Amino acid sequence: MMDIYYAGIDVSARTLDSALALPDVPVRQGHFAHTPSGHRQRIKWLTKGGRSVRVCLEATGLYRLGVALALHEHRHCEVMVVNPKAIKHYAQARQQRAKTDVLDAQLMLDYGQRLPFVPWQPPAPEILHLQAITRRISQLKVESTRERNRLHADAYRTGMTDLIKRDIQVNIRHLERRRARLEAEGQALVLAAPSLCAPFQRLLSIPGIGETSALRLLAELAVLPAEMKPPQWVAHAGLDPRPHESGSSVLSPRRITKAGNKYLRAALYMPALTAIRHQVNIKAFYDKLVAAGKKPRQAITAVMRKLLHAIGGVWKYDQNFDGQKFYKIAA
Repeated sequence: MMDIYYAGIDVSARTLDSALALPDVPVRQGHFAHTPSGHRQRIKWLTKGGRSVRVCLEATGLYRLGVALALHEHRHCEVMVVNPKAIKHYAQARQQRAKTDVLDAQLMLDYGQRLPFVPWQPPAPEILHLQAITRRISQLKVESTRERNRLHADAYRTGMTDLIKRDIQVNIRHLERRRARLEAEGQALVLAAPSLCAPFQRLLSIPGIGETSALRLLAELAVLPAEMKPPQWVAHAGLDPRPHESGSSVLSPRRITKAGNKYLRAALYMPALTAIRHQVNIKAFYDKLVAAGKKPRQAITAVMRKLLHAIGGVWKYDQNFDGQKFYKIAA
């Protein structure tokens, strides 16, 4: 029987810090760029000599999925994606006080060695396809907004010509047609997949969430591990508040971390604004926060967080949105 080795990887936007356990030698450290070539170098380093390796990753962050997929596709690699809460509790049990990328990689290596290894199964192909479609829609929307801004700005310039104006307008129409085509493809994909259609319909029951927003939210949430809970979705979206305190002299207002999935965060913003305007319970929740001294932007962020909890609830109990469960208004 071939020996199986263990590794832990800490994934960040730019780097992949790896820890590999081999017999009779100290733990080896690897530091690789988070690029396609860096992925290849890391896998070659892990599987050198044809060895089989079990890799432990944390189920958080925007970049984890691509790393896990690349490892899963290699015949000598198995992947375990661990709930971040479990990793946090494990670090506390080991009384680990310091936190660096290198130490996090070693921590996940130790976790994979000592606890039962549960191989990770990647999201279904239709979920990955839907995410690719919705992210492309988001990119086209950004390009369309830039062109509209150029058209508006150039209208005040003396050098603006009809030729440039028409060219920008043509490009805007072209971008909008491409967006519409991709949205139609995304909806057809969802309606053809029972595993996606039901949660999609539940999303549409939430005020403020239309078909486009529902596609984007479904694509970003369906790829997450099933054991992740809404509070962890909040952290994954970068909507968790970050305290900034130092002694008694520095007490800055809390701001969201934004250390997470920008696509999920953006997909929640407009639904939150619309729901505040048109749903009485959500508006009452928003008004309560503003009356308590929160700035409008802070209150909108709180609504976005609570919407994630509402999505978790309608999916878990397979029920449509209930405003009284979002925020109970006294009779």
